[in-house]
Amino acid sequence: MILPIVAYGSPILRKVCSDITPEYPGLEKLLADMWETMYNSNGVGLAAPQINKDIRIFVMDSEQIFENQEDDEKGLYPDEPGFKGTFINAHIVELNGNEWSYNEGCLSIPKIREDIMRNEKVTLKYVDEHFKEHTQTFIGLTARIILHEYDHIDGKLFIDHIKPLKRTLLKRKLDDISKGKIKVDYRMVFPK
Repeated sequence: MILPIVAYGSPILRKVCSDITPEYPGLEKLLADMWETMYNSNGVGLAAPQINKDIRIFVMDSEQIFENQEDDEKGLYPDEPGFKGTFINAHIVELNGNEWSYNEGCLSIPKIREDIMRNEKVTLKYVDEHFKEHTQTFIGLTARIILHEYDHIDGKLFIDHIKPLKRTLLKRKLDDISKGKIKVDYRMVFPK
């Protein structure tokens, strides 16, 4: 089932999310719904707070970026052909590598894109959809998407990484999003 995406301004997007147990009710359906919602809205990642759940889950798929690359983009990123996975109870073990800039957007903050600096490497401890434990290092675009989604489960947004002046300039656009004055081709829910 395609779920509505929570819009900027909703308090849940600022909440630090909680770990869950394998007994979390309806987990399998929730994960299936998250994948369907992410693909339906043309996203490469989706975190639980974006569908109004304050739990530490996100899904991401950087494989689709590499599948849809132009010829002149091939070979630019070290994580080709990408990674697709479910991350439950994720916690960062280590951030490494130089910071690098890339233009990011967010399903909860539509029609706003900004160049964001992030580390090129992240090591995460997490469990997958079968609650199998992993400690894994990710690089490149895959690391970037993971760090973007990880921010969501820690109550942060990509716009928190931009300079205050730039955020001030975006204020009207952000206010319009939180008031529902925006047209997108996927379902959204706006703060009351």
